[in-house]
Amino acid sequence: MSFRVLLRPAAEVDIAQAAAWYDEQQPGLGGEFLEEIARIIEGLPANPFLTARRHRTRNIRWLFPARFPYRVVYEITNDVILIISVIHAARDDRQWRRR
Repeated sequence: MSFRVLLRPAAEVDIAQAAAWYDEQQPGLGGEFLEEIARIIEGLPANPFLTARRHRTRNIRWLFPARFPYRVVYEITNDVILIISVIHAARDDRQWRRR
């Protein structure tokens, strides 16, 4: 099966805000964050079922970047991988559940 990846607008905002914050901390670090998130998103279609389900009734899963304390929260529906949010790993689950 071939999967399409879609990003919710809120996830795009999450990514941009985190990258901007990292750039404030150290110039260029935001770009490295963007590269890491892009690597995860681009790799999802190859094996979206790599991680366990995180929701009782929906096919919600998440992946952690190797270097940054964030999680990419996504849902698999038919042939679509929908990126719901990209949130700090320490944030409560209610953050992405609101979306």
